[in-house]
Amino acid sequence: MNNPFEKVTIVGAGFLGTQIALLSAHSGYKVIIYDTKESAFDETYNRLTTDFKNKKITPAIPWEKWDELKKSIKFSTDPAVALKDVDFVVEAVFEDLEIKRKVFKMMGENAPARAIFASNSSSMPISRMEDASGRPEKCINTHFYLPLQGMYMTDLAPGSKTLPEVMEKGDAWIRSLGCVPLLVNKEILGFCFNSVWRAIKKQSLYMWGNGFVDFRDIDRAWRIFSKMPIGPFGFMDTVGLDVVYDIEIVYYNDSKDPKDKPPEALMEKIKKGELGVKTGKGFYSYPNPEFLGPDFLDPKKK
Repeated sequence: MNNPFEKVTIVGAGFLGTQIALLSAHSGYKVIIYDTKESAFDETYNRLTTDFKNKKITPAIPWEKWDELKKSIKFSTDPAVALKDVDFVVEAVFEDLEIKRKVFKMMGENAPARAIFASNSSSMPISRMEDASGRPEKCINTHFYLPLQGMYMTDLAPGSKTLPEVMEKGDAWIRSLGCVPLLVNKEILGFCFNSVWRAIKKQSLYMWGNGFVDFRDIDRAWRIFSKMPIGPFGFMDTVGLDVVYDIEIVYYNDSKDPKDKPPEALMEKIKKGELGVKTGKGFYSYPNPEFLGPDFLDPKKK
């Protein structure tokens, strides 16, 4: 399958932006990352490799290729440089609509007219930011999960004016990265799998935040049931508790239902700087979280 683009720019060198950049470079694209922080890519890359190795994760890209791919990815803090002659741009910044709209405006002002824009938002439909780009017909959602950890699926959703050929190219790009497109036919917060995951996450936070069940037992139950190596709270630590909170606030602002508001206990952890893997402490302490220990699921250990 021929790649639908030549040059790809990732806006935001965070946890998922860095993974998308590595996957794109691995698939033969010319990749450049834009971020306002000079050290952002290096810091995220180092955190990602350390976390994977501590958790004994075998990544989708063989370890021996990582350094070579990193060297092939260009980085810039200048949007004019990062977006010059680009074919496809993926926004992967904070889950904040105002920030995303500013980013889409910046992308529209600096990228060539032919460029297609995508948002990696985990909850917000592209229709909420497409007009800021100046090219709503060329905007889509492409939301990744944990592609380098084996969650090789990507939500693909159109906006209110997206052209069919733009969706086709988005589909081809996702497939070229070795991911499975999850086509969303009608606008919905959270898209495909994230809407399912959100129900689990919301109930888990509610039970913990209101003192019904210890978060460790929720993780134990999920791991025993699903046979997965990580539970909801370990997963939230990986994503970042500040990101989790921002996503939950999107749902709350949309519904105004008090039941959708994340528990105050989550905000308390954020205020203390306990954001998960990226700060060394969240629900668990890193780099050696309790759930990786041999006793965590041992019925003989109390």
